[in-house]
Amino acid sequence: MNNDWFECKVRYEKTTETGLQKKVTEPYLVEALSFTEAERRFIEEITPFMTGEYTITDIKRAKLAEVMESNDNNADRWFRAKIAFITLDEKTGAEKKTRQSVLVQATDFRDSVRELDEHMKGTMGDWVIETITETSIMDVFHYVKAERQEAQ
Repeated sequence: MNNDWFECKVRYEKTTETGLQKKVTEPYLVEALSFTEAERRFIEEITPFMTGEYTITDIKRAKLAEVMESNDNNADRWFRAKIAFITLDEKTGAEKKTRQSVLVQATDFRDSVRELDEHMKGTMGDWVIETITETSIMDVFHYVKAERQEAQ
């Protein structure tokens, strides 16, 4: 069974640090089988944390090869890294790059590079980091099988 990642955005009224009410839109990442399931699961996940009205404003497929979570409790930011796997075409001798996007959880930019390097340490082929950018993703919700949900 192949799950996909969906970026879901919610708009709600948030109390700022100064005590003012402000409308904000925040993105989250949800692992699901379809758009319908992503929306259902997203609503299940965020409802306990929302007070007042909220609106799901967008759901789109996130083109990610992998989500790399950190064991560090201080890693509260998400970075999108574009990596390229380098292969050599045996016929022409030309270098070929196959690009993938991955999401890396880290404390800061330098930590994201360390986390990515550590995760990719056992990779057999050559690869390079082409870009790393911080995202505004607030949290990641993994797929949970129905049997596990009922047992909880």
